[in-house]
Amino acid sequence: MTKPIIEVKNLAKNFGKNPVLKDITEQVNPGQVIVIIGPSGSGKSTFLRCLNLLEQPTSGEVDFSGENLTTLDTKRVNELREQMGMVFQSFNLFPNMSVLENIKLAPMKVKHMADDAATKLAHELLQQVNLDDHADAFPASLSGGQAQRVAIARALAMDPKVMLFDEPTSALDPEMVGEVLNVMQELANQGMTMVVVTHEMGFAKSVADQVWFMADGFIQESNTPDAFFSNPQTERAQDFLSKILM
Repeated sequence: MTKPIIEVKNLAKNFGKNPVLKDITEQVNPGQVIVIIGPSGSGKSTFLRCLNLLEQPTSGEVDFSGENLTTLDTKRVNELREQMGMVFQSFNLFPNMSVLENIKLAPMKVKHMADDAATKLAHELLQQVNLDDHADAFPASLSGGQAQRVAIARALAMDPKVMLFDEPTSALDPEMVGEVLNVMQELANQGMTMVVVTHEMGFAKSVADQVWFMADGFIQESNTPDAFFSNPQTERAQDFLSKILM
């Protein structure tokens, strides 16, 4: 039986006296694409950030590859975090570095990869996201969709076991959304384990193995896309879908 790559047990997160996540227990298996949807303010991004301890859970545990992150020292957490690629809403590229340099930086600095090997890897990843012709460009000259594809390539440069996406298309103009989703679809086709917070219902329907519907701080439904979109079980999900699928 396959062991989960991420296992969340009784996860809770409070900001002050405000409970944002309440007693979540779920797991992600290797090769799965989990898409988390739900209304704004339901805790989706906070949950994603707890998976790699960018947010420290208030209670509960997060196991990654069999190790409970919440009990480890900072050094070990950072080592494991290298195996979790993270793509944010904002692209966070270094503006003073070329696209190529942005991608090479972490493999050289963290993995001590030689310059020529890092350059070769960066070009391969840029080809994968259809941007090798922009290798020498600087972030300021890129469109939002191009910058986000570079951010994905940069995350992939560390050869992660899991990719976490926090609303990767929400800051993009509508015509640029497709080019980013296509790259994510291709990653899913290649078997990359992914956890994606998104408002893109088409992506959830066509790419996800499982949809987690999150509202009011916990996962209210977990189901296949077909079952979830055709027959949501909870009133909260029915209400949410009626508003976004009108």
